[in-house]
Amino acid sequence: MNVVAKFRCTRNAPIAHAGESRQVNLTAVYSDDPASPNHSWSKWTPSGTLTLHISNPAAYDQFVVDEEYLIRFEKA
Repeated sequence: MNVVAKFRCTRNAPIAHAGESRQVNLTAVYSDDPASPNHSWSKWTPSGTLTLHISNPAAYDQFVVDEEYLIRFEKA
């Protein structure tokens, strides 16, 4: 079974003394407004955070603050 969650990037910043590494923070999308397209996501993923430390510029450049991302979790 796969689980898909919707997250918003809240930070993409250099990590002090870590070379080219960056910290990327993502927070679960939430909305109380029934008219919002994010309202249905709030029902199933009401809260959550994900913090990534990424040293690959091609990867961390994909994360833009205030943009939303779908994250798929599947058993490896």
